[in-house]
Amino acid sequence: MVVALAGAHGKIALRLAGLLRTRGDTVRGLIRNPDHAEDVRGQGAEPVLCDLERASVQEIATAVSGADAVVFAAGAGPGSGAERKLTMDRDGAIKLLEATASETRYVMVSAVGAENPPPESDDDVFSVYLRAKAQADAAVQASDRPWTIVRPGRLTDDPGTGRAAIDTTPVRGEVSREDVAAVLAGVLADARADGRILYVNGGEEPIPDALERILATATATATATATAGGRG
Repeated sequence: MVVALAGAHGKIALRLAGLLRTRGDTVRGLIRNPDHAEDVRGQGAEPVLCDLERASVQEIATAVSGADAVVFAAGAGPGSGAERKLTMDRDGAIKLLEATASETRYVMVSAVGAENPPPESDDDVFSVYLRAKAQADAAVQASDRPWTIVRPGRLTDDPGTGRAAIDTTPVRGEVSREDVAAVLAGVLADARADGRILYVNGGEEPIPDALERILATATATATATATAGGRG
């Protein structure tokens, strides 16, 4: 599989790139700072200069051309103002979506809270961030791409445990970036994740088992619903 990672120098993306290369995938890492190229290459990914805030949709399309899947793991980052939450976390994600071919899988790294963002009257930076994530997620859900949205709890730099709590309903908690990367790697390898929103927090269940439980249950429910509808 060829996977394009937007925000490839980010803490989740660097970990994800290493996992994907270990299992034999080809990884293309989109970065905006050429000084980050060696770090990305060190994880086995091919660095590609592409600034989602400044590049055109066509330029982004060229950067991700031929990818079987793209992962939006970019973000304005801590310390950035409200404006960049909109131009990066919302508009950058939507531009990447518009740049991908219709058959390309789109995996979004979102955030818990995006399912019910604060009202417009709340203008603090974190509220703007959650609304930006919610708007980007809505665009992904409305698209014709096969998509998965992953909403982790509060991110930490703690060592990964290889275990997580994965849910399809909102749960607030915290989770290491390393474990989020492992969940993303699992999602990319399983088409049953298409059309799913997954909430990820620290937990006790091995990540492969947690994903299997959630995706098998979701698939079984969808099959049962389709069968019942057909009988009607």
